[in-house]
Amino acid sequence: MSSTSPDRSAATPVPADSGVDGTADATAERPHESRPDEHLLIDPARVRRAPRYSVFLTIGAVVGIVAGIWLGQYLVTSVDPSGTGAVLLKPGVFISVIVLATTALSMLLAGLVAVVLDRRSIRQARRR
Repeated sequence: MSSTSPDRSAATPVPADSGVDGTADATAERPHESRPDEHLLIDPARVRRAPRYSVFLTIGAVVGIVAGIWLGQYLVTSVDPSGTGAVLLKPGVFISVIVLATTALSMLLAGLVAVVLDRRSIRQARRR
């Protein structure tokens, strides 16, 4: 026997409309009434395809880091801000700032795409 159900002897009759614990089922007495939580059940015909925000933000961060490193390297090696031919004293700081800015921007854009897709999936789920 299971530890969650009590032992019953063979001499104890169990009514046919009873639950596991021997109590009568409330819906068996009133077949025309529905259960109060019936509207909370998942309908497999109405699946909502919602985006996972963490995946969108992670992809946005990776794209931002890669784009920031590329853009920072490009700007350090090809652009002379003063026009005198001088080299940047701390190019690592310049690249770090570019990487942080592009990462923040790409994460914001990825989050915006996720929100738009989520709202679209809500509208499509309501139409069905």
